[in-house]
Amino acid sequence: MEKVVVTVEVTDNNYAAFIESLPGCISTGKTFRELKSNMAEAVAGHLEVSREFGDEIPEPFNGEYELSFRFDTQSLLQHYRGIFTNAALQRLTGINQKQLQHYASGTSRPGRNRNSGLKLHYTVWVKNFWPWNFRPA
Repeated sequence: MEKVVVTVEVTDNNYAAFIESLPGCISTGKTFRELKSNMAEAVAGHLEVSREFGDEIPEPFNGEYELSFRFDTQSLLQHYRGIFTNAALQRLTGINQKQLQHYASGTSRPGRNRNSGLKLHYTVWVKNFWPWNFRPA
């Protein structure tokens, strides 16, 4: 089964997503759960219309595929603001609260090594506790 990366961004009032390999396929949702459902529906609708008009369908969408959702660091931290305190995020990631605030606000971005640490901590947490397929950027 082919994995298709869905890029997720968090805005002030909703979640938005797009698929680079399927231009024009976008969706939004008030919650991540709603976005996930809406994105699956958007992909199905996009593929149906593309087939009707004889458009070329990118390879992963010709067979079985799975949507894999990826947050960028800023959006991921914004998403978790309502779930964890900064102290809890510090304990989860090993990154001090002030630096996490900078990442969440977008005033700075984690370096390659730090970003790998964030991915590792979130991936471990997500695999153990999160009820849907998820992959941090």
